[in-house]
Amino acid sequence: MIIAALDLIDGNVVRLHQGDYDQQRTYGNSPLSYLQQYEKEGAKLLHLVDLTGAKDPTRRQMILLRELLADISVPVQVGGGIRAENNIKSLLEAGASRVVIGSTAITQPELVKQWFQRYGAESIVLALDIRISTDGAKQIAISGWQENSNATLEQIVEQYLPVGLKHVLCTDISRDGTLNGSNIALYQEISQHYPQIQFQASGGIGNLADISLLPTTGVAGVIVGRALLEEKFTLTEAIQCWQNA
Repeated sequence: MIIAALDLIDGNVVRLHQGDYDQQRTYGNSPLSYLQQYEKEGAKLLHLVDLTGAKDPTRRQMILLRELLADISVPVQVGGGIRAENNIKSLLEAGASRVVIGSTAITQPELVKQWFQRYGAESIVLALDIRISTDGAKQIAISGWQENSNATLEQIVEQYLPVGLKHVLCTDISRDGTLNGSNIALYQEISQHYPQIQFQASGGIGNLADISLLPTTGVAGVIVGRALLEEKFTLTEAIQCWQNA
C-alpha cells in the first residue's frame, strides 16, 4: 500500500533533507488539509512524524496531533522521539493506530519489549534507519541520524522477533528526501529473509516508476512524502500504480 506521510514542526508541514533540521523546506501550516486530501484520494494508512517532539520531548505537539487524529477516519501511525511509555499511551488514546519507535528500540530494548507485551505487536512499528557500509552491513543510525549505533538491522529484527515484531519501517538514509528512487535490492533482501515482517519502504520516491518497482520486492507498503507535497503525482495515481505493478 501507499502510506502518505507528513512531517510536522511547530504546526508546519516540512521536509528535512536526510534528517538535517538546518535543511528544511516548508509546505504551509495546514496539515489537516493535506490529510483530508489524502483521505479523499483513497489513503488506507497515513504516517505522521512530530519532528518538534523528536528534537525536544517536552515540546511534543500533542494538541495538534489530537486534533488531526480526531478529524480523519483513516488509520494513522505516529512517530517522533517516542522515549517513554506515556508517549505511547497518550498517542493511542488520542486515536493513533500505531506508534512508531526508533532510537529507543535500539538503546533500551528491554523497555521496548515490555511495550510490545503490553500494547501488542500490531500497535508498534519499529523504525530502523540504516546506512549501508562499504562491506554491505546495514548499520542503524539513531538520535535523528546524528550517530551510528553498533547494531545492524538483522540484529535488531532478531532481537524483537520473540515478542512478535510485525511492522518495520526501514529507511535507507542515503535515499531520504532525494527523489532518486528506492533501494530495491535492500527491500528484496530483507523481505525474503524475514517473510513474517511487514516492511514499509522509505526514502527516495520521486516518480511513479519508483513505486512500480516496489510491490515485487515483498514490502507491505511504501512511505511517500515529498513527492506528494511537490505534486510529482497524486495519491490516487500512486495507489493505482502500486495495484497494477
